Amino acid sequence: MTLSKQFFRFLVIGALAFIVDVGALYFFKSKGFDLYTSRILSFLIAASFSWLGNRSYTFGSREDRLGKIPGEWFRYLLAMLVGGLVNYAVYAFMISQFELFYSQPWLAVGFGTAGGLLVNFLLARKILYINR
Repeated sequence: MTLSKQFFRFLVIGALAFIVDVGALYFFKSKGFDLYTSRILSFLIAASFSWLGNRSYTFGSREDRLGKIPGEWFRYLLAMLVGGLVNYAVYAFMISQFELFYSQPWLAVGFGTAGGLLVNFLLARKILYINR
């Protein structure tokens, strides 16, 4: 599969993960969690969702043996942590500095997601899904 096709698929999964991320953020916020804790939890849920999508749709993982899936998920989360830190830093900055982003945190999630997108794609492609 070409790099451009992989990147497009990565963007599709990322767009869906953004919806999951924002939904989880607002869910945790409605349960009394602050915006920072809600974001950490929503990121973990969205990253798990994107792992599922990327392993089957973007990079076409053929290795579905149950014993290997937990390890792959954990490696994916570790790799995504780099982009996730960029993502969270942008999000935290936006909500702490601008009232608009504090009152509409989904906007800050969008900026954070954009910040971590390229980092996460390169890590997923080079580290996790080699030769796919």
